[in-house]
Amino acid sequence: MTIPTRGIRRTRLLAGAAGVALLLGACSGGSKADDTKDAAEGYDPAAQVTITWWTGQTTEAEVAAEQLAAEYTKAHPNVTIKTSTGASTTDDLLTKLSAGFTGGSYPDISYAYGSWAGELATSGKTQNLAKYVADPAFGWQEIPEAARTTATYDGRVIGVPALVDNLALIYNPKLFDDAKVPYPTDQWSWDDYRAAAKKLTNAAQNQYGTAYSVSGSEDTTWHLWPMLWQRGGKILDGKKPAFNSDAGVGALEQLRAMAVDDKSMYLDQTDEKYVPLFADGHIGMIMSGPWTLLDLKEAGIEYGVAQLPGYNGDHQTVSGPDLWVLFDHADANRAGASRDFIKWLTSKETDAKWNLAIGNLPLRSSEQGTPEFASYVKEYPGGQKFFDNLVNAKQARPTLAGYEEMSRNVGDAIAKVLQGAAKPKEALDDAAKKSVGVLEDS
Repeated sequence: MTIPTRGIRRTRLLAGAAGVALLLGACSGGSKADDTKDAAEGYDPAAQVTITWWTGQTTEAEVAAEQLAAEYTKAHPNVTIKTSTGASTTDDLLTKLSAGFTGGSYPDISYAYGSWAGELATSGKTQNLAKYVADPAFGWQEIPEAARTTATYDGRVIGVPALVDNLALIYNPKLFDDAKVPYPTDQWSWDDYRAAAKKLTNAAQNQYGTAYSVSGSEDTTWHLWPMLWQRGGKILDGKKPAFNSDAGVGALEQLRAMAVDDKSMYLDQTDEKYVPLFADGHIGMIMSGPWTLLDLKEAGIEYGVAQLPGYNGDHQTVSGPDLWVLFDHADANRAGASRDFIKWLTSKETDAKWNLAIGNLPLRSSEQGTPEFASYVKEYPGGQKFFDNLVNAKQARPTLAGYEEMSRNVGDAIAKVLQGAAKPKEALDDAAKKSVGVLEDS
């Protein structure tokens, strides 16, 4: 997550993800961490200790991270926190961690995309925080369920959510007014969405009703999951692909009809063009998250936010939570100090200074009554809608180690269908066939 384009970068798959997954597996032998002894057993809170924090942030957010680290160490002078971005971009962190596991130079805490959870959990290098977060004083239940699930792998809690988000429908009221189309509502169906997109499209003015990424990345894939879930479908059945069910085919057919038959959908080959085009008034509505609000604020565009369209009244969305992953160095004091710092960083009081200050949703439900949250919803119209929409994030993306490669297969299938090169059923069946071995080996 980076401030200027944080939403775009957060939802994109790391290039060469399959190669990184193989490298992580080679580092660990695909082993599961030994949980017979707690990593922080024997922790002395008064011991002199130095921990390394890879923040994954750049620009303003990195400055904020350094300030928070200084605030913590002022209250805990026996703890030294070495902060670093960890890599030149957030996307590069997984590669850097993989290399660090080989050379023994990995950090105590690192930012990580939620889609990396399975790879990191099977590295054999993560702490298990299951008992730690179960303490009522931690307030684990205040964090949305989808985020808690993402941080959990095979019963092990490998980290603490760093931020939460979800997808909703962001629309341009001016384009709706010009086309004399009623604004989206929280009760919209996907048929309403399609009909509006068709009316908003004006080829002569290079104007599209909506947009979709066809890069084949996670930004392509995860937009399909809410539509699958709303139809009663599942991504996986155990470790077997289930996304090529009638529910998945029906969801993809809905998108295909808009892209190919109606030509009301701008197809973004890069993930990076559709938000700027929306901000420039060339796209009527996009499915995006709260990270986009900063871009729209800077563009000075008026916009509205509604829940995702639904199927049979089901308006489920998807959350893409990122994590603070904690690693084990066989040093109880480093493990314990890392836990205490992350508990402080993600507390109601500190998170309000962190996530809300940089335009993210609050991590905890208890933050809704804070002055910082009131300032956030005032500064970012639509922020309250995204916060309320967290209740529709009822399911989480799988945390199996093979998820990223499976996602790439699904993303490629979606891209082919939306560009008219394949039919939904055959494309999803092919993606499922390619993913079977990857998932069974995870």
